[in-house]
Amino acid sequence: MAQDPEIVLFHYTFSPYARRVAWYLNLRGIRYSQCLQPPIMPRPDLAALGVQYRRIPVLMIGKDIFCDSRLIIQKLEERFPAGKLGADDGDGKAIEKLIDIWTTDGGVFGRAAQLIPMNTPLTSDPKFIADRLEFSNRKPLSNDSQSNPRGEGMVHAKQAFDIMETTLLADGRDWILKTGKPTLADIQGVWVFDWMIGLKGALDPAQISEQTYPITFAWVSRFRKALSAARSTSPMPRTLTGKEALDGLSRADFAEPEGTVDPADPLKLERGDEVLVFPTDTGVNRRDRGHIVALNAQEVVLQRKTADNRFDVRLHFPRTNFRILKVDRMEGGRL
Repeated sequence: MAQDPEIVLFHYTFSPYARRVAWYLNLRGIRYSQCLQPPIMPRPDLAALGVQYRRIPVLMIGKDIFCDSRLIIQKLEERFPAGKLGADDGDGKAIEKLIDIWTTDGGVFGRAAQLIPMNTPLTSDPKFIADRLEFSNRKPLSNDSQSNPRGEGMVHAKQAFDIMETTLLADGRDWILKTGKPTLADIQGVWVFDWMIGLKGALDPAQISEQTYPITFAWVSRFRKALSAARSTSPMPRTLTGKEALDGLSRADFAEPEGTVDPADPLKLERGDEVLVFPTDTGVNRRDRGHIVALNAQEVVLQRKTADNRFDVRLHFPRTNFRILKVDRMEGGRL
């Protein structure tokens, strides 16, 4: 019997996006290994795999490498359908999706990031600041005395807490979909609230606290307890070096079939086309190059070599907020 391909999570522990993938794995009891990454570029472990994408987390299953936390969770739901955390009914699926869009694309996390204290050793490090400016593709903030990004962030954080307190959780349910345990809908919502509550110095207790938002704080507390219980019975992740993760490809195969290219896709791309793929919101300066092996409305898959040319790997990206550019339409393969 063929051995199941190893699952390797590339992350750093305080990444809120990586946490929700790790939480999903913990709540499901799925065995995985981890390869810890620095919080700033460069990340030579991923570069060795042929990955330019700079956001965390990245998940490798065999020779398939998945980028973007939402695509990763979707793939895990599909790969391990027995006991999946996603809803089966249309209403539940819609709530999951809308919460995911709200917290990620709807500005909740982006505004919450304005609450990050800037006087910590990490956030005041010039290297960290330069890295995040490159990541966001923005110029340094001016010292405009009229601007108050923290105050603006607090206003939007209160709006987010208000929504949870007065709508989704208002009737006293334990979990968003009225289930007996946390589901994918809870993961898609709780990650940003847990992050804000757990980030020392982020929230103004006069504005947001257990007293002002007791229902939402209780939900976060329940989730933490459920996660702790799941971790106590889940396999501990084995920590790999980057070299071990790369060398493991010698024993691996592709975890997914090659897939197909949708002939009706609006971009009119074909199998074998050489393209660049990159996010359109953050991390836009890091572009992955490869040949298309699969393309549909949800995902694009590229095949390329690892940096040392030893192995073929397939890089998977979502279509949402990602751009695909055909190399031969660009002068010299550059924009």
